[in-house]
Amino acid sequence: MDWLNYHHLHYFWIVAKEESITRAGKRLRLAPSTVSMQLSKLEEDLGGALFRRSGRSLELTELGQMVFRYADEIFSLGHELLDTVKGRQGTGPPRFTVGIVDILPKLVTRRILEPALSLPQGVRLVCHEGKEKQLLAELAVHSLDLVLTDTPVKPGLSIKVYSHLLGECGVSFCAVATLATGLQPGFPRSLHGAPMLLPTPMSALRGHLDQWFTSQGIRPRVIGEFDDRALIKVFGQAGDGVFVVPTIIEEEVCRRHGVTVIGRSETVRERFYAISVERVIKHPAVVAIRDAAWGGREGWKTPL
Repeated sequence: MDWLNYHHLHYFWIVAKEESITRAGKRLRLAPSTVSMQLSKLEEDLGGALFRRSGRSLELTELGQMVFRYADEIFSLGHELLDTVKGRQGTGPPRFTVGIVDILPKLVTRRILEPALSLPQGVRLVCHEGKEKQLLAELAVHSLDLVLTDTPVKPGLSIKVYSHLLGECGVSFCAVATLATGLQPGFPRSLHGAPMLLPTPMSALRGHLDQWFTSQGIRPRVIGEFDDRALIKVFGQAGDGVFVVPTIIEEEVCRRHGVTVIGRSETVRERFYAISVERVIKHPAVVAIRDAAWGGREGWKTPL
């Protein structure tokens, strides 16, 4: 059986926080060579590099980022354990750790999580963004309390998790005013041949859009495809093409990015899900999010 050396993990955790072996050595009161040797042993045990050099600092590799999240949770729980055993009050509100699939619009994520931030007892919100597969794996081992995504869990998944629909809404097509003005008359047929900025084909929204374009006899001119929805807005703001946003956030997107709504579709739907390891949700922050969704949010349909 493999065993993790928690001393090595603690040294790694401090180095990651300090972004320097020298500064970590001072904090740990150890020689930098000692810290470096312990890091090397941890990397050997884990089978990969945890850091790469970036100028004068160290930055985490992809493996290092994952290990750091686990280490941060482990040592934070250790502090909570000491507080509990010694009868001391914790240093702050309880942690609420959320994984966010990187395709989810940031403004929607903020709206979904807002009820958790309004709890009377408060929470310390910790957000991790990444790919769905990686986040679900972390959820399964309880490194995350919740995963937010735009699709339900696919059948046949090897881990046992549950999908909770939080809400859905239509989409709005947006562009800078100079482009939008010529496309508003005759929408949606006006989108035929129009420059379009789309999510990548792997996303749920892209599949819905492609089906809708086909049903309408529309063939837009695809200028770019993006994994990052925030990056689409940057290109859209620069006037490179038309892009799509959930209708519930169209006003804020227009205000922030200086764009105009060309038209809307209620046929193309954006759906938002919470994925948990519990069939019956118990975490107070997750309960608050679910209750707010089921109580109805302006502009979107909810499960009830």
